[in-house]
Amino acid sequence: MSNESAPPFGTVWFKALVETTSSTPQLPASLWVGETILDGGAPATLLCVVPDPTARFPRARAGEVGLEEGYGLAAVVAEIVAADAGADRRRAIITVIDVPGQAYGYVEELVGLHQALAASTNAYAAARLAGHPVISLVVGKAISGAFLATGLQANRIVALDHDGIAVQVMSKASSARITRRSIAELDAVAEKFPATAYDGGSFAKLGALHELVPVESPAEPTTVDVARARAAVSRAVDATRDGSRDLRSRLTSDAARTGRSASTLVRERVAADWNA
Repeated sequence: MSNESAPPFGTVWFKALVETTSSTPQLPASLWVGETILDGGAPATLLCVVPDPTARFPRARAGEVGLEEGYGLAAVVAEIVAADAGADRRRAIITVIDVPGQAYGYVEELVGLHQALAASTNAYAAARLAGHPVISLVVGKAISGAFLATGLQANRIVALDHDGIAVQVMSKASSARITRRSIAELDAVAEKFPATAYDGGSFAKLGALHELVPVESPAEPTTVDVARARAAVSRAVDATRDGSRDLRSRLTSDAARTGRSASTLVRERVAADWNA
């Protein structure tokens, strides 16, 4: 199968992990919702933003997170929180991440793209604070505001380990244009400074990842690949239920103590001056 015809990683992995899908006419076709059973028998809701060539807003046709996707995610997550209100064990919310960025466009900015992305971000944070294990599974691209609105509010972030992973504030091509450097030059810098890199291994060095999962065939996952991913997500859910509802693990993990020691020091000094 050629790269041009291969489906996006997000659609591939959502289909591999989902047990049953939900059809909601009010949601855009670019937002997939389904249910799955994690290891141990615990139910979980799966979410994924996928490409839709016929989307109402052209800037959101290649899997970007736009107006409809942001508000759609917010609605689904808020509905889950409301349905599980008062439950002793709230269901896990798993977002399969493969997003090339937010849907930048004149119309989107005019109507309020920032509000749609804020709505999604707020919904995920509210679910996490309400006791839902919120897990992000990065299977492809996790770029810029799209990742902020879909994945960074998760209790735990799990990522597959393959060449198609890209985690950054902007695409590599955009970074090259902005910095007036070649992509080869950017890659050379990334070898010395993990914060500028895109691959999952470099992202893991910053302490934000709960687990980096090796897979043999990311574009056409094998039974073993799916089992590994499901097991990793299940472990992340268990760790979340046993831990706090905030995001402190990203600064207290073993990787963060080394890879983000300067960030920790700055936070400590700011807190000390603030409370002085």
